Amino acid sequence: MRGSDYAELRAFAAVAEHGNFARAAARLGMSASALSQTIRTLEERMGIRLLNRTTRSVAPSEAGQRLLSRLLPALADLDRAVADVSALRDKPAGLLRINAPRVAIVHTLAPLIAPFNAVYPEIMMEIIVDDKLSDIVAGRFDAGIRLGEMVEKDMVSVKLGGEMRLVVIASPDYIARHGMPQTPRDLRDHSCVASRWPTDGSLYHWEFERGDEKLEVAVSGPLSTTDNDLMLRAVLDGIGIGYLFDHHVAEYLVAGRLVSMLDDWTPPFPGFHLYYPSRRQMPPPLRAFVDFVRSNSLRPPPETQVGQE
Repeated sequence: MRGSDYAELRAFAAVAEHGNFARAAARLGMSASALSQTIRTLEERMGIRLLNRTTRSVAPSEAGQRLLSRLLPALADLDRAVADVSALRDKPAGLLRINAPRVAIVHTLAPLIAPFNAVYPEIMMEIIVDDKLSDIVAGRFDAGIRLGEMVEKDMVSVKLGGEMRLVVIASPDYIARHGMPQTPRDLRDHSCVASRWPTDGSLYHWEFERGDEKLEVAVSGPLSTTDNDLMLRAVLDGIGIGYLFDHHVAEYLVAGRLVSMLDDWTPPFPGFHLYYPSRRQMPPPLRAFVDFVRSNSLRPPPETQVGQE
């Protein structure tokens, strides 16, 4: 149905309801003459008179009454559909799909789920674990989570949580048997549990920074993995040295089951960001979650974007 068809039918229903062109025109926000012309156009197009007009009244013809009996329920359904969608804007509801790596979900996103649900019980969250940095647009996700440095330049992003830090760790048993590296370069002479990028399987070169000096070290050892939990288990078992987020190993450091080293080479860095394609016409569930993230951040910064929306 064309837009003009809908306008003509809506005009006919208004005249039939009010029994008067002037009152119907005022309801529709148009002049009585324009409304009269709209009705004439509809009748000419349908080839039948829909309204009987006298000097004192306007009433549906037999054909008009038949059309009206089908038209009014249809228009009511359309009004309800529009009202339902508008209600989402005022009271967010529906599905929110988020794509994120496991480490971000466990340590950054998971603590937000219960409090967000308490505020927005009508929003259903679907969180997909994805360590391969998939395209959220192609995957039809509302948003994704990545380290800030890995967010594409044309995305809008908002900080999610605080700074993060990687730590070099080993078990006391491993250190007793092999000693402790004094510089990042010494790691080349040690047995290390290497990390592989889940995106392409390549080995991650451990990155270090102290002052103005930056280093990348290609480590090696008896095990390489894309799974941080497996790396942690291997390090706890004394297989070699690992490189993991501090929050992942904090309890083991406190308990003395692990020892950190090269701490002056591992400064904090910006952590995870929630990111999405554009601010324009954001789905209400996403808008609600973005606002919630910003209001619950330790240091809520403004949204930032590099590139064009």
